Amino acid sequence: MSICLRPHHGMCFQFYEGKGYSEDFTDHMGRVIRACEEKSDQLITLTCSTDVVCRNCPNNEGGICTTEDKVQRYDSDVLKACGLDAGAEIPYEDFLKLVKMSVIDTGKRKEICGDCSWDYICSKNG
Repeated sequence: MSICLRPHHGMCFQFYEGKGYSEDFTDHMGRVIRACEEKSDQLITLTCSTDVVCRNCPNNEGGICTTEDKVQRYDSDVLKACGLDAGAEIPYEDFLKLVKMSVIDTGKRKEICGDCSWDYICSKNG
Protein backbone atom coordinates (compact mmCIF):
# COMPACT_ATOMS: atom_id res chain seq x y z
CA MET A 1 0.00 0.00 0.00
CA SER A 2 1.38 3.41 -0.89
CA ILE A 3 1.29 6.58 1.18
CA CYS A 4 0.68 10.04 -0.24
CA LEU A 5 3.57 12.44 -0.01
CA ARG A 6 4.01 16.01 -1.21
CA PRO A 7 7.03 16.19 -3.56
CA HIS A 8 8.73 18.95 -1.55
CA HIS A 9 8.68 16.74 1.54
CA GLY A 10 11.31 14.68 -0.27
CA MET A 11 13.67 17.56 0.53
CA CYS A 12 12.40 18.12 4.08
CA PHE A 13 12.92 14.48 4.99
CA GLN A 14 16.59 14.66 4.04
CA PHE A 15 17.30 17.54 6.41
CA TYR A 16 14.90 16.61 9.23
CA GLU A 17 16.42 17.01 12.68
CA GLY A 18 13.36 17.03 14.94
CA LYS A 19 12.50 20.70 14.69
CA GLY A 20 9.20 22.00 13.42
CA TYR A 21 6.01 23.89 14.06
CA SER A 22 5.15 22.03 17.25
CA GLU A 23 6.13 18.94 19.24
CA ASP A 24 3.08 17.14 17.85
CA PHE A 25 4.13 17.98 14.29
CA THR A 26 7.78 16.98 14.71
CA ASP A 27 6.93 13.73 16.52
CA HIS A 28 4.49 12.81 13.75
CA MET A 29 6.94 13.69 10.97
CA GLY A 30 9.63 11.60 12.66
CA ARG A 31 7.24 8.63 12.85
CA VAL A 32 6.36 8.98 9.15
CA ILE A 33 10.04 9.07 8.17
CA ARG A 34 10.89 6.05 10.33
CA ALA A 35 7.93 4.08 8.96
CA CYS A 36 9.06 4.77 5.38
CA GLU A 37 12.67 3.89 6.16
CA GLU A 38 11.75 0.65 7.95
CA LYS A 39 9.88 -0.69 4.94
CA SER A 40 12.53 -0.66 2.20
CA ASP A 41 10.01 -1.12 -0.61
CA GLN A 42 7.50 1.46 0.69
CA LEU A 43 5.67 2.99 -2.26
CA ILE A 44 4.69 6.63 -2.20
CA THR A 45 2.20 8.44 -4.37
CA LEU A 46 3.19 12.02 -5.10
CA THR A 47 0.43 14.50 -4.36
CA CYS A 48 0.29 18.27 -4.64
CA SER A 49 -2.16 18.58 -1.78
CA THR A 50 -2.05 17.86 1.92
CA ASP A 51 -0.39 14.53 2.71
CA VAL A 52 0.40 12.28 5.65
CA VAL A 53 2.96 14.79 7.00
CA CYS A 54 0.50 17.68 6.80
CA ARG A 55 -1.97 15.81 9.01
CA ASN A 56 -0.38 17.27 12.16
CA CYS A 57 0.73 20.62 10.77
CA PRO A 58 -0.77 23.77 12.32
CA ASN A 59 -0.88 25.29 8.81
CA ASN A 60 -3.35 22.57 7.73
CA GLU A 61 -6.77 24.17 7.95
CA GLY A 62 -9.41 21.71 6.86
CA GLY A 63 -7.10 19.93 4.44
CA ILE A 64 -5.74 23.13 2.88
CA CYS A 65 -2.36 24.63 3.70
CA THR A 66 -2.43 28.26 4.81
CA THR A 67 0.66 28.75 2.61
CA GLU A 68 -0.80 26.77 -0.29
CA ASP A 69 0.58 28.96 -3.10
CA LYS A 70 4.11 28.65 -1.75
CA VAL A 71 4.04 24.89 -1.16
CA GLN A 72 2.36 24.29 -4.54
CA ARG A 73 5.33 26.08 -6.11
CA TYR A 74 7.76 23.92 -4.11
CA ASP A 75 5.93 20.76 -5.20
CA SER A 76 5.81 21.79 -8.84
CA ASP A 77 9.49 22.71 -8.92
CA VAL A 78 10.55 19.42 -7.29
CA LEU A 79 8.45 17.42 -9.75
CA LYS A 80 9.95 19.33 -12.68
CA ALA A 81 13.52 18.91 -11.44
CA CYS A 82 12.99 15.18 -10.94
CA GLY A 83 11.11 14.61 -14.21
CA LEU A 84 8.04 13.32 -12.37
CA ASP A 85 4.32 14.11 -12.40
CA ALA A 86 1.78 14.44 -9.62
CA GLY A 87 0.16 11.07 -9.05
CA ALA A 88 3.35 9.14 -9.83
CA GLU A 89 3.93 6.12 -7.64
CA ILE A 90 7.57 5.46 -6.77
CA PRO A 91 9.48 3.55 -4.09
CA TYR A 92 10.34 5.83 -1.17
CA GLU A 93 14.09 5.18 -1.35
CA ASP A 94 14.16 5.83 -5.12
CA PHE A 95 12.29 9.09 -4.64
CA LEU A 96 14.71 10.34 -1.98
CA LYS A 97 17.69 9.42 -4.17
CA LEU A 98 16.12 11.22 -7.13
CA VAL A 99 15.45 14.36 -5.07
CA LYS A 100 18.99 14.31 -3.71
CA MET A 101 20.52 13.85 -7.15
CA SER A 102 18.20 16.23 -9.06
CA VAL A 103 17.58 18.96 -6.50
CA ILE A 104 20.00 18.92 -3.58
CA ASP A 105 23.22 17.88 -5.33
CA THR A 106 22.57 20.29 -8.23
CA GLY A 107 22.13 23.27 -5.91
CA LYS A 108 18.46 23.80 -6.83
CA ARG A 109 17.18 23.39 -3.28
CA LYS A 110 17.82 27.01 -2.31
CA GLU A 111 16.20 28.19 -5.54
CA ILE A 112 13.13 26.02 -4.95
CA CYS A 113 12.48 26.60 -1.26
CA GLY A 114 14.90 29.24 -0.03
CA ASP A 115 11.94 31.28 1.25
CA CYS A 116 10.82 28.47 3.58
CA SER A 117 10.80 29.35 7.29
CA TRP A 118 12.94 26.25 7.93
CA ASP A 119 15.59 27.12 5.29
CA TYR A 120 18.18 27.78 8.00
CA ILE A 121 18.18 24.07 8.89
CA CYS A 122 18.76 22.93 5.32
CA SER A 123 21.32 25.68 4.64
CA LYS A 124 23.53 24.64 7.54
CA ASN A 125 23.28 20.94 6.63
CA GLY A 126 23.81 21.07 2.94
